[in-house]
Amino acid sequence: MTTLVAFTVLVALVGLERVAELVVSVRNAAWSRERGGVETGQGHYPFMVVLHTGLLVGALVEAWVRRPDVPSALAWSMLALVVASQALRWWCIATLGRRWNTRVIVVPGLAPVRSGPYRLVPHPNYVAVVVEGVALPLVHAAWTTAIVFTVLNAGLLAVRIRTEDAALASLPREDGLARA
Repeated sequence: MTTLVAFTVLVALVGLERVAELVVSVRNAAWSRERGGVETGQGHYPFMVVLHTGLLVGALVEAWVRRPDVPSALAWSMLALVVASQALRWWCIATLGRRWNTRVIVVPGLAPVRSGPYRLVPHPNYVAVVVEGVALPLVHAAWTTAIVFTVLNAGLLAVRIRTEDAALASLPREDGLARA
C-alpha cells in the first residue's frame, strides 16, 4: 500500500469517527433537551461543521494533488499525535457521558464537570481539536490545509469557548451555591 493510499484510509477512518461522534452527540443532545437543556451558540455551529469537513477534504485533496514526498519522521510523529488527540477526545466524551454533544447545551441545575481531563484543562476537547487539526494533514505533509484550518479554527474557538463559558456560568458551582 502506498503512503498516499494509507493516508486516505486514515482520513476515512477519522471521517467514520466523526460519524460515530455525531451519533453519540444526537443521542446526548436529545437527553439534555428532555431534561430542560438550553442550547446557545447555534449561529457558529454550521461554520464548525463546514470547517471540520473541510479539514478532511482539504487534507485529501492537497495530498492527492501535490503528492509530496513525506519524511517518515514527520508522518509517524504526526500519526502519533492524531492517535493521542483521538484518545483525548474520547476521554472527554467518556468523562462528560450523556452531557457531551457537539452543540452547546447545558442542563439547568447540573454542576460543571471537573473530573477526568477537565480537572487539568478547562476545554480539553479543544486541545484535541487543535492538535488533530495540525497533525492529521501533516501525516502526509499537507501544510496548506494544516495552516488554513488552524487559522480559521482559532477564530472559531474564540467564539465557541466564549459561548461555552457563558453557558457554563449559568450552572451552579460545585458547592451547590449560585454563581455571583
